[in-house]
Parts: sequence; structure tokens; C-alpha cells
Amino acid sequence: MKFRRNPRFTTSLLIFMMNIFVSRTFTCRRAEYVFGDECCPMCPIGTRVKTDCEEDKSTSCQPCREGTFMNKMNGFKLCFPCRECGAGSALKMKTSCTIRSDTVCEPLEGFYCSEFTGYDCFEAKKHRRCEPGEYISQRGTSSTDTVCSTCSDGTFSDGTFTSCQNHKQCESENRELLRAGTKTEDAQCGDIPSDRTGLIVGVVVVVHLALVLVLTAWCYRKKIKSCLNRSKNL
Repeated sequence: MKFRRNPRFTTSLLIFMMNIFVSRTFTCRRAEYVFGDECCPMCPIGTRVKTDCEEDKSTSCQPCREGTFMNKMNGFKLCFPCRECGAGSALKMKTSCTIRSDTVCEPLEGFYCSEFTGYDCFEAKKHRRCEPGEYISQRGTSSTDTVCSTCSDGTFSDGTFTSCQNHKQCESENRELLRAGTKTEDAQCGDIPSDRTGLIVGVVVVVHLALVLVLTAWCYRKKIKSCLNRSKNL
């Protein structure tokens, strides 16, 4: 049994296939968007589509609602929600959201931006804290972390210094070295110089003997004067 080819069916099928091909390759100009088989004018920045265009009228636009924005020409029915700089993200608001631009965030004090796009920060980390024996060679900023460096021999730092400090030189101060300095602590010196202790003791003894001699002489002189006065009275 043979089937006869129906010309009307063939024509309809051809038109259907052409429509599919045309719809797939259908494009609009740069400032337009596709709506059905129409190219509608896009809405400007800060607005969204209220109603799409029709054959006899253009696209109707309206401003974004509070808390939303649109930063490009568009054919969208909804604006984008404004971003929030959450307290738990170590970020704070730098520039508030408008209908034309999103919120811009920046790191809190003591943090730096570890992930950003352009001038907007999306993630922040706490500045590194230098350990004892290290010094702050470069302070952290809102975009860079703190840089720490190790102290050299003969110097020390508790981790908060911007440069390592030299150890005390007890010997040059004629003081006794009680504990040598390390990279984390300064040297400890005695209050009384060890090489002058004997001298001080000697001086104290001499002063004491001198006072005794002066006192003895004074008493002896007073006694002689008293005897002379008695002989005159006789």
C-alpha cells in the first residue's frame, strides 16, 4: 500500500521548520531585548520593565524599589536586591546602595580585604599578629596583611614593636649581668655594680672610723680644757 505525498502538509512542515530556524537566530540591537517575536527597547539604569512593548507601543519602565538597584540597561521585570555588609563578615558599609548602584563594603578596623572585585570587598581576614621575637616590618592596611620579620642577634621584641630593640649592655654601665637577653626579652642587670661593692664597703668603714676619731678627739679636748680651768682656780 502506497501513501501519496500531501503537498499542503509538506508546505506547512517547511514553514514550521523555517520559523524554528528564524526564532533561534532572531537577535535584537544592543539597546533592545527579545520579547516574543518583538525587539523591545531596554529600560535605563535605575529602572526595570513594568510592561513589555507591543506592536503599537514601547516598553514601560519604572524606578527600582527601595533596597534594590539596577546598574545596567535591561529588560528585567525585577531589580537586583542590595547587598548587606553583615557584622559577622568583618565588613562594614563604605558606600550605601542606590537605585543605580549596589552597596560597597570595606573591612573593619584590624582586618584586610582577602577577596575583592574592583573596589568592592567581599571577604575580610584579621591582620596577622607578630609573635615574640618578631617585629612589625610593615603594618597591615585595608588591602594588605601585616608583615613580620625576625629579630637579629643582640636585639629583642615582644611582637608589638615596629623595630627590634638592642639588649641592655650591663658591662658598659658597670652593672652586673643577671640574665642574658634573648630575641623575646631584654637583658637583666643588677642594681649594684659588682666590681664596686668592695670599694663602697671600704668607704663606709673609713667614714665610720673617721667619725669615731673626731668624736674621741672632741671629748679628749673637752676633758683637758676642764682640767686647766680647775688649776687656775687653785
